[in-house]
Amino acid sequence: MKTPLNVPGAPKAIGPYSQAQVVRLHGGNRMVFTSGQIGLDPASGEMVAGGVGEQTTRVLANLGAVLEGAGLTLGDVVKTTVYLADMQDFAAMNEVYARAFGDSLPARTTI
Repeated sequence: MKTPLNVPGAPKAIGPYSQAQVVRLHGGNRMVFTSGQIGLDPASGEMVAGGVGEQTTRVLANLGAVLEGAGLTLGDVVKTTVYLADMQDFAAMNEVYARAFGDSLPARTTI
């Protein structure tokens, strides 16, 4: 059984999708599948000012809000996929990402 999740602390979906789906597994366990995030400020609906560092900070805050709505944190994340328009932004993104995840680093693909 799946349940859509939409929380006020992250940008509303801008298309026909939900912020996340909570899937109940046999035995009462569950998995949460989140939609991708971009650097939208949930209050204004606008992209945050600044560069990739500020955008990464906003993306991870948005993701954290969605996870919190499911009773989870960034420490519960198993796998991420990061899309960069320019690999020159890798170091700035990686610095913010490392701080956000701390010692609980998920598996990651960066494209």
